[in-house]
Amino acid sequence: MKKINNLKLIVLDNAKELGMLVNNHLNVFRETDTNYIVPIKNSRFSNGEGKVEICESVREQDVYIISDIGNYSCSYKMRGVDHPMGPDEHFADVKRVIAATSNHANRISVLMPLMYESRQHKRKGRESLDCAMGLQELEDFGIKSYITFDAHDPSVANAVPKMAFENFYSTSKILETMYEKDITDVNNLLILAPDMGAVERARYYADIIGCDVGCFNKRRDYSRLVNGKNPIIAHDYLGRDLSGKDIIIVDDMIASGGSVLDVAERAKKMGANKVFISATFALFTEGIEAFEKAFADKIIDRVYSTNLTYVPESIKNLPWYVEVDSSEKIAEIINNLNLGKSLEKIHHDGNETYKKLRQMKK
Repeated sequence: MKKINNLKLIVLDNAKELGMLVNNHLNVFRETDTNYIVPIKNSRFSNGEGKVEICESVREQDVYIISDIGNYSCSYKMRGVDHPMGPDEHFADVKRVIAATSNHANRISVLMPLMYESRQHKRKGRESLDCAMGLQELEDFGIKSYITFDAHDPSVANAVPKMAFENFYSTSKILETMYEKDITDVNNLLILAPDMGAVERARYYADIIGCDVGCFNKRRDYSRLVNGKNPIIAHDYLGRDLSGKDIIIVDDMIASGGSVLDVAERAKKMGANKVFISATFALFTEGIEAFEKAFADKIIDRVYSTNLTYVPESIKNLPWYVEVDSSEKIAEIINNLNLGKSLEKIHHDGNETYKKLRQMKK
């Protein structure tokens, strides 16, 4: 394989663990023993203003900035008080890195597995359109590629027609991990979408497995807001009989988890056997007591999610949670882009999982 030695990773503090795993995989792919990660200093002044310093030359290099904007474990001192970092501050640090490298690097790409402001990807009435604005800021900075996973709405890429927008999925790796740990009967599965917005994602899972799809439609109370959202009144089911079926409920992210747990409980009442939950991002924005109770009450059997955004060790070690490592896929994406190779096989890596599962069905 042709060796190109102009690859550099700039890993923000919020993605250190993921960055190290990616670095290790790159060394395996390239048969090298190199630290591709560029050291940086990310500091704050006492009033909260920040700055980034690149501690190694990146002149004429192909630079990939890796950031987890969902990492809520990061904090800094502001006026002597610990101040937790939110997505806006993480995104500002990404822009600082770009500003520190843009006059020197040959090409800059941003790898942000959890897409910045992805939940505000469209607007109704007098609302801000934050996801599109964030992408346009990066485009104006001259970014070559924006790489993300399971974008809440991939059509937001239309906001940046001059910048490469690469959206990947961890579906195949999640399914393979499920089959290693829990799934014993491929022929007894049914995929559930917790709402209409997740139907396409559910169909992708079903296409790989070769099984049927069901869907719950959320009915909301649009007369009031709770925590910024219209509360769900009920879930109406559309699909085949769930009796005796093993169920996989799929979504892009778990926030409070109320929706998927409601669906899991409904599925159990309708006769489902085992219930698994699959989500690319486990945000757990509220307490996990509801998941603990659902597991204890045998409503759910396991929750599968990736290491593409921060999850505390206290949750990773729980018996109902399984972390799916997606760092190898990130390394493969970076490796192919740096070497000028096609990403098509990576985009369609579900084909290999499809073949394995078809063999199991036989």
